[in-house]
Amino acid sequence: MIARVWHGVVASEKADDYAGYLAGFGVRDYQSVPGNRGVQLLRRDEGPRVHFLLLSLWTSREAIAAYAGPDIERAHYYPYDLECLVDPEPGVTHYEVVCGSGASEG
Repeated sequence: MIARVWHGVVASEKADDYAGYLAGFGVRDYQSVPGNRGVQLLRRDEGPRVHFLLLSLWTSREAIAAYAGPDIERAHYYPYDLECLVDPEPGVTHYEVVCGSGASEG
């Protein structure tokens, strides 16, 4: 299994709207692709900036390519992302999942 990690930063005044967008559209978009095995959205407020991490799990690099295109190291953005993000990062990071356990919502 492969973990895909995306990081983005938004101004705090846009953070709640952007979180809703990511939790709705962004997560649904990932989950609609065969080979996706889960998505976690994380948020960290730092004064005037808010950081988001989207961690998605995939069965293979080929499954990621079905979502992101042939260059899976490149970040995949929609117009609303580019309206909100401060200095969008061009890439994402991938990790081989060695072991793990499920998370429960609390």
